[in-house]
Amino acid sequence: AVQLAESGGGSVQAGGSLRLSCTTSGLTFDDYAMGWFCQTPGKEREGVACITRNEDITWYEDSVKGRFTISRDNAKNTVILQMNSLKPEDTAVYYCAAAHKTTYSAGIPAAREINYWGQGTQVTVSS
Repeated sequence: AVQLAESGGGSVQAGGSLRLSCTTSGLTFDDYAMGWFCQTPGKEREGVACITRNEDITWYEDSVKGRFTISRDNAKNTVILQMNSLKPEDTAVYYCAAAHKTTYSAGIPAAREINYWGQGTQVTVSS
C-alpha cells in the first residue's frame, strides 16, 4: 500500500520556523511530482508548493514565496517543506501530496491532479 507519512508540524510564534517532512513508501518516488497543500476549516485544500520529479523546478503560492522552500531527496523518498518567517495566517493542516507524471504537467497542481495524500499535520502560528 502507498503511504505518505508527514511529520514536523506543531505550534510556533509568528516569525518562527518549522520543517515539515514527508516520507513515502509503496510508490516509485521519482515518477511523482511532490507538493504540499494546506487546508483550514470550511475552506478547500490549496496548493502551497510543488517540486518536479527531477528536483529541478519548484513553484510556490504567492503568499509563501521567499518564506517557504520545498526540496526532495529521491534517494530517501522524502520531500521537505522548510517554513520560515511564519505568520498567523499560515495556520492550517498541511498535507503532503504526490502527482503522477501521467496526470500532472506543471505548476501548483490542482487537488484533482493528486494521486496520493498524506494524513495531514497541524501547523499553528500564534501572534
